[in-house]
Amino acid sequence: MRLLADQHDRTSLSGQLHDAPFSTAALLREVMGTSSRRSPRPGQAGTVARIERLIQAKAWTEAAFALIELGLPQWTLRRIAYDGGEWHCALSRRRELPDWLDQSSEASHPDLALAILSALVATKDVTDSPNGPSVPSAPRKLKPDYVPVFCDNFA
Repeated sequence: MRLLADQHDRTSLSGQLHDAPFSTAALLREVMGTSSRRSPRPGQAGTVARIERLIQAKAWTEAAFALIELGLPQWTLRRIAYDGGEWHCALSRRRELPDWLDQSSEASHPDLALAILSALVATKDVTDSPNGPSVPSAPRKLKPDYVPVFCDNFA
């Protein structure tokens, strides 16, 4: 099951990443701001400082990987491929599962760091949306015709 980052609102962060021709410090800082704001965790200051050093060194791809670690600690890089002048990036929770069993988020861009960041933002948008619980729940109210039945055999 794939989550594709193909629909872009030009004012949203994913639209800005899609329209950008190359990585910039401003784009990475904006993604970092959304990642660190949504998921505050203890020990995050060291990661944020490392990302700032990577941005200052213009190590865009390494900074993008560190942003995945910061914003989506349960997710990992599943695939990076270069085809037809674009980088294709896929993030997933369980890399060992086949593609058709695992939920993955894919994005593409001519710039490698922006392809990774686009997949990160698409994943954050999907995982942060309040669509309900990720696990099915039992109904809270019992139907009026409900009769409990015990099936234990104590003989």
